[in-house]
Amino acid sequence: MIERYTLPEIGRIWEDENKFRIWLEIELLACEARAERGEIPREAVQIMREKADFDVQRILEIEAEVHHDVIAFLTNVGEYVGEPARYIHYGMTSSDVLDTTLAVQMKQAGELILTRVNALLEVLKHQAVKYKDTVMVGRSHGVHAEPLTFGFKIAVWYAEMQRNRRRLKEAIEAISAGKISGAVGTFAHLDPAVEEYVCRRLGLKPAEASTQVLQRDRHAEYLSVLAIIGATLEKFALEIRHLQRTEVLEVEEPFGAKQKGSSAMPHKKNPIISERICGLARILRGNLMAGLENVALWHERDISHSSVERVIIPDSTIALYYMLDKTIFLLDGLTVNAENMRKNLDAGRGLIFSQSVLLQLINKGLSREEAYQIVQRNALKVYHHQTTLLDELKKDDEALNYLSEKELEEICNLKNRLRNIDVSFKRLGLI
Repeated sequence: MIERYTLPEIGRIWEDENKFRIWLEIELLACEARAERGEIPREAVQIMREKADFDVQRILEIEAEVHHDVIAFLTNVGEYVGEPARYIHYGMTSSDVLDTTLAVQMKQAGELILTRVNALLEVLKHQAVKYKDTVMVGRSHGVHAEPLTFGFKIAVWYAEMQRNRRRLKEAIEAISAGKISGAVGTFAHLDPAVEEYVCRRLGLKPAEASTQVLQRDRHAEYLSVLAIIGATLEKFALEIRHLQRTEVLEVEEPFGAKQKGSSAMPHKKNPIISERICGLARILRGNLMAGLENVALWHERDISHSSVERVIIPDSTIALYYMLDKTIFLLDGLTVNAENMRKNLDAGRGLIFSQSVLLQLINKGLSREEAYQIVQRNALKVYHHQTTLLDELKKDDEALNYLSEKELEEICNLKNRLRNIDVSFKRLGLI
């Protein structure tokens, strides 16, 4: 039944109209469950279904007087329903409605976010395969390390987003729990069958045990997953920012024909989308910290968590949905400068083959320390002279005692370093 309240825009999930609509459905379902048990007249439930409604503005007006949102809501609904309204909210506490509704909203938001995660995975898959053989230099500590391909870099991202999809599904499952169990969760005034009926019709499962509130470890888990996904998107964006630096310029964000990069410098093309994604990831992490602090409440409940959640949960879901949307746009429209990738790789003048030479010298019988000294002294010469590692090794008599010039040339062959790239692609099902 709740499908009719699923909204296409994530922001609308958190609007009062959707929230109160779910509140009303919970109250009516609880009455239906009681009618099935013979506790209230079926005719009363039929009247409720026909007449029950609310007016957001009227609820807010009443709340301004009574300072209680659920009482304001029930008062307004009673104005529509009339006499049968006395059966509404029987044996329930406010958190039965509030927490079960929040679970529905978080489920709705999570499922909408999941659609964007799936869309991003498709973009990553396409780009990984497209650039599988586009060679570039790998970097550690920001310094040239060994060669890889741009497609391989994206394949690593694809694998991470697959893990994030699994985490998100698990978080949605964890938060999809409701409670209609009364003031301290003991079903003192309602049969547990009412809770089971309401949750089943809402697409939730009954909490195994609850106090007056659903326990906030569920919400913290959900926020944790949102923050982890945000950190992943930040990782992608930070890499693009680095690769778009003038000195590197291996990739570039999409840049519109009429777009302006700077009010002062007309030449500027700044990675503003990537920077925005990085900034928003900080908000998700901050909201997670607040969510973790909500786990510990006084006794069976207090409401110190309530004001916090009204901010952090809507904001986190909306922010992550936006970040995913921007990341899809960013990666789908990315400009990849393959020529600059090769130019930057070649700028290392063969230092990327240092480990390959090291290992071949070890294979020839040298100790690791002896082999390391030979390669390192020649590599350091490359740093200070306009030469290559291969040139320096060909001039090194000690190196030539173990490796011929032909062997050195074969070792310093780029193709030999990338022969196993396909392994990860096959493991990921990309090829």
